[in-house]
Formats: sequence, structure tokens, C-alpha cells
Amino acid sequence: MARVHARRRGSSRSRAPAREEAPEWQPLEKQEIIDLILKHARDGKTGAYIGLVLRDQHGVPNVKVATGKSMSEILAENGAAPQIPEDLQNLMKRAVHLQGHLATHRRDLHNARGLTLIEARIRRLATYYRKIGKLPADWRYSAETAQLVVE
Repeated sequence: MARVHARRRGSSRSRAPAREEAPEWQPLEKQEIIDLILKHARDGKTGAYIGLVLRDQHGVPNVKVATGKSMSEILAENGAAPQIPEDLQNLMKRAVHLQGHLATHRRDLHNARGLTLIEARIRRLATYYRKIGKLPADWRYSAETAQLVVE
């Protein structure tokens, strides 16, 4: 399958072997991992950052294997899930940054096209999240609301 905004194809790569159970060398128990996830979520950390901290500082290679649930499921069960999904929020942050750049550099056509592509990706992702119910049915992307959400 080809890339979204380029005419290149992807390259095949190896994947980590699937595990059904947590490794025996993992130092933390299931409830300790959940408590750490919730503590970091209350501090305002993103899911990706929480995963990095668990992997690098606590030796938890995979949250889903260790707890039986994904990190987003754990956050949703405990009311700590973000209102807007993390990937959509990251794209909106990139779009706001590019809008600020284009406000000062009006003739930067390469980045103007980049902004158009990012906004198209945001709209496609928002359509998906509206369809599965993670976003309200009347949620629409606009540059002004993106700036409010990011700040």
C-alpha cells in the first residue's frame, strides 16, 4: 500500500514476537502499573510519555500484555482519558505551529502545502473518531478551535 501524501510504497520490516503473558523478569504487578499510569495521567502527561516512562524507568515492556488492557482503556475506565484523542491533538498542535509560521512567512508555499495536507489528515481522522464515537457527532475542525484546544 502506498503512502497517503507521497507516491512511495512502504518497506517491509520485522515485528516483535507476540506475547500472551508478561515476562517473568517484569518487576511491577498489575495494580502497581495501573496506579503509575493514573498518577502520570493526573500530572497531565500524554499516553506516549507514560509508556516511555514505564518502559525506561520501571521496566514494563508492554502495558497491554502486563495488565490485560490497553493504556487508553485503563484511562477511560478511571475517567482520566483526554477529551480529544492524542494523535488528533498532536496533528492539531502541528497545524497551529504551521499557521503561526505562515502568518509571518506568507510566501512559504512548501509549508502552506504542508498545512493543507495536515488539515486534510485531521479531517479524515476526525471523521473516523466521530464514526466510532470518540468525538461528538457535531465536532468539526477549524483553525480557531484548534488554537484554543492546543493552548
